[in-house]
Amino acid sequence: MKRILLLSFTLFTVLGLRAQDTFSIIAVDPETGEVGSAGASCVQGIGDVDLSDIISDIIPGRGGINAQALVCVPNPNLDSGIDLMDGGASPQEVIDFLLANDACGAGGPQDRQYGVVDFDTEGNPRSAGFTGSQNQAYAEDRQGPTYSIQGNILLDQSVLDNMEDNFNNTEGTLADRLMSALQGANFAGADSRCLEEGTSSTVAYIMVYKEDDAPGNPYLKLNVGELPAGEEPIDALQELYDAFLGTDNIALSQNIGLSPNPVTDRLNIMTVDGIRVDQVSVFDISGKQLMQINNSGSSQIYLDTASLPAGVYFARILTDQGSLTKRFIKQ
Repeated sequence: MKRILLLSFTLFTVLGLRAQDTFSIIAVDPETGEVGSAGASCVQGIGDVDLSDIISDIIPGRGGINAQALVCVPNPNLDSGIDLMDGGASPQEVIDFLLANDACGAGGPQDRQYGVVDFDTEGNPRSAGFTGSQNQAYAEDRQGPTYSIQGNILLDQSVLDNMEDNFNNTEGTLADRLMSALQGANFAGADSRCLEEGTSSTVAYIMVYKEDDAPGNPYLKLNVGELPAGEEPIDALQELYDAFLGTDNIALSQNIGLSPNPVTDRLNIMTVDGIRVDQVSVFDISGKQLMQINNSGSSQIYLDTASLPAGVYFARILTDQGSLTKRFIKQ
């Protein structure tokens, strides 16, 4: 049975999954050949499902598509668009085909929203977008030479204005610019359904492929699944991203240590200068929370890591002097 998702987001089940309220960006970097996507949504009941797996797909070194608003899950329009792109179609040709050959059984072409970017055969960036007339306000898509930004059921135009300004005015890698674009929408009600919760959204992600990455294996893919009411997923994603880069709060990071790292069975979290640990949450590389330990405020806490598969993990540490996320390796 086909699940239906109205993306920009409310998730509920009627013959499947339906959601709405999403803002996202998909972009390319002509200097590096990287292709990346980032987005967030006010989804209820999605749990740890990765939003990028629903609305975004990328061909390394070629381009990518974000397909949101009312979608089916799996997303056949996204799949068709990627196949066309892989065959050489331009962003506008992809959109034109999808509007003429809509493959989702819920709604129709005017219920869809697309952002498409790619490199042409000479390596020049191209972009195109589409927002159907049945998208709920505020809804818009906009393009620059290397990006497409789109959103629906937004608080107002400022969500996309801020995302675009941040992306265009941030120095650094494509990933840095995508993360900055999301931060532009980090205010209460950016996705209007989350206004009462005081957050921009409930879930967020960032994903970037290098030119030589294998399909389905990006060098960067971080996801924040549905958080409790009042917790900001873009802030949580920023912490994961900072930990990925090793750019945590330096002052706090210098006073909190993880040992041993790499770890096998037990990870020790130790603090100095009277810093008290209140809570530790462990996430895998996809952003899925695997464990959470509440502490009595002592300066030392132990995590049982014996059951974790080998790989890279993030420990989000809440203290009486702030929070930070540190990376560790399980052998």
